[in-house]
Amino acid sequence: MDKKIGVYICKGCEIGESINIEALGKIAKTPICKSHDVLCGKEGPALIKQDISEGVNAVVIAACSQRVKTEVFQFGPDVLLNRVNLREQVAWCHKPNDEDTQMLAEDTLRMGVVRIQKMDFVTPYQVEDIVKNILVVGGGLAGMTAALETSRTGYNVILVEKENTLGGWVKKQTKLCPTQSPFEAIEDSGMIEALMREIDQASNVKVYTSATIEKISGMPGLFDVAIKQNGNSVSERAGSIINAAGAVSYDAGKLGHLGYGTSKNIVTREQLEELVAGGKINKPSDGKTAGSVIFILCAGSRDNNHLPYCSAICCMESLKQAKYIRTQNPEAKVYIIYKDMRTPGLYENFYKAVQQDDGIFFTKGEVTAVNGNDAAVTVEVKDTLLGENIKIEADLVVLATGMVPATALGEAIKIVVEEEKDKKENQPPPPTDIIIRSNILNLDYRQGPELPPLKYGFPDSHFVCFPYETRRTGIYAAGAVRSPIDLASTMEDATGAALKAIQCVEMSSRGEAVHPRAGDRTYPDFFMQRCTQCKRCTEECPFGTINEDEKCNPLPNPTRCRRCAICMGSCPERIISFKDYSVDMIGSMIKNIEVPEDYEEKPRILILACENDAYPAIDMAGMNRLTYTPYARIIPLRCVGSTNLVWIADALSKGIDGVLLLACKHGDDYQCHMVKGSELASYRMIKVKETLDRLKLESDRIRFELVAHSDFNKIPNIIDSFMETIDKVGPNPYKGM
Repeated sequence: MDKKIGVYICKGCEIGESINIEALGKIAKTPICKSHDVLCGKEGPALIKQDISEGVNAVVIAACSQRVKTEVFQFGPDVLLNRVNLREQVAWCHKPNDEDTQMLAEDTLRMGVVRIQKMDFVTPYQVEDIVKNILVVGGGLAGMTAALETSRTGYNVILVEKENTLGGWVKKQTKLCPTQSPFEAIEDSGMIEALMREIDQASNVKVYTSATIEKISGMPGLFDVAIKQNGNSVSERAGSIINAAGAVSYDAGKLGHLGYGTSKNIVTREQLEELVAGGKINKPSDGKTAGSVIFILCAGSRDNNHLPYCSAICCMESLKQAKYIRTQNPEAKVYIIYKDMRTPGLYENFYKAVQQDDGIFFTKGEVTAVNGNDAAVTVEVKDTLLGENIKIEADLVVLATGMVPATALGEAIKIVVEEEKDKKENQPPPPTDIIIRSNILNLDYRQGPELPPLKYGFPDSHFVCFPYETRRTGIYAAGAVRSPIDLASTMEDATGAALKAIQCVEMSSRGEAVHPRAGDRTYPDFFMQRCTQCKRCTEECPFGTINEDEKCNPLPNPTRCRRCAICMGSCPERIISFKDYSVDMIGSMIKNIEVPEDYEEKPRILILACENDAYPAIDMAGMNRLTYTPYARIIPLRCVGSTNLVWIADALSKGIDGVLLLACKHGDDYQCHMVKGSELASYRMIKVKETLDRLKLESDRIRFELVAHSDFNKIPNIIDSFMETIDKVGPNPYKGM
């Protein structure tokens, strides 16, 4: 379809007071270029819509950031739209009516116009025979809650549980920690039975017990699921998946330093629950009543040699079990040794209620030794609240072991993205994926059969921004498989995952992406005639979008795609593109930057900024009227991981003096929105610097910085310090060539 482009320039919000709008309009060179005092008011959109009715089908809004007024500037899927940021990144952060500010505005508009010239109209990928059934794996509290919440909205559910009955860990508990006001007393476990009855009565929930997943293939909307039940194979089709496989207790056999295995009277909290279910809390060694019991909290948790994290429920469960003992035997003495007592929220009421029991003694301290035999056990503790070391002798010791996600029960296999021989001394290693073989989902994915973990084996995707999401599109984690979690939070978690799963099938049916580019209707196009089967796209995709055939040709699965375009950045042959985002598009924008000659002493730097963190940070710097060099030209990227190295070559050959990449932070405390895009870009830039050094072109002309959206106050220093570096290394020798 031919494009008729209309450019609309706003004069409001100080733009008209800072920039020569008449001169700027001459830059557009489009059939229609109009300005308006307040483009986001009632008249502005009406003006644009009138032109659309007369044939304009590609609109450039030169006004505020693309991140604001999105509801105002919407003209339907048949109209291409591009936003040019004249407010936050020009008028609000640079000297008004200055020559350099005007040149910046003109370059910004010039890049915006060429961007829309390179866009194409989008036809979303429509899945034929899409199904909207939701597969739930795991029949514990999280799985049953997710299944019921999904079924209540009218969607069909397939629930698969490996045991011969539903209920999971909660069903094995004699009593539960308080879930209702005033949160002071333990409760009956009838809740789980009620959930089981409701599932049994739900006509749109199909339950498979004593069943496992043999294989899952396909993509959102078209997942083919092979289920093995009692030796028979059954096939189902699902639109999205909820992994609610739960967690297991940490292997107490690894806790020899706490005496486990040296005495029958040293048990785990699960083993104590079994004793309670049997009717009497007796010593396993001789069957006599346990008159004194010691609970050791954080048994293996918050310990770098075992589980470095808090397991969330151990303190609460120990308080509950202490009440078991005191209720059954009012003469019994209970000792609770803790590192820190963690009873968040209203659970504090339960902790206070237990403290009122004269037969339960608490002390904070570090357990240094557990010695004993089948007669008695002695626990030694130091750094207690009493300020001294103590010894306690008891009939029974209970280890409050932590929880381990079910996904972390197998062998971890590292897949290295770049070959080992490419590693250099004093350089970060190439990014890796950790594939966990746990035989839960058995995905038929080139990238591995299970969900890659974020941290500690939990298959979350982004613990700050996107709970329930995993690194496999359309597959959501809920409950203890996602993070250590209590019962109330588990049910909330399962509800959230159910909503995400429903959202996924609905968006997939419309050809739209899920987070973080929710609603994006583009998908990657592969020009296979030039493919060299290098496998970079399959190995570097964070989301398992691309499989391979036997000849290593990429096999895209469009509804798995998150539209990050990391594959586009990885491809050395540049055969991957999107209708509205391509190597040629960004390259053309770079080539349309006006670069002054050396003698004008107006250097130019290019900033490639991640749209998720860096670009918002730059916007917020403008909102706070923070100033920086007007010599920078900013291009937002879907992800810095989508940076194709040819863009660096384009910039340097154009005469641009330096390239600054601003990427999302990654690591334990933060995570790139596209999981490993910034990490990949960082590694690629190391290669670029090596090449520049070999060409005797200063590698300082390239800089890579990690920026959180909250770092807006650091933006001027980051940009200006890079400008200072460019001033030191001097003009690009390719300038003017």
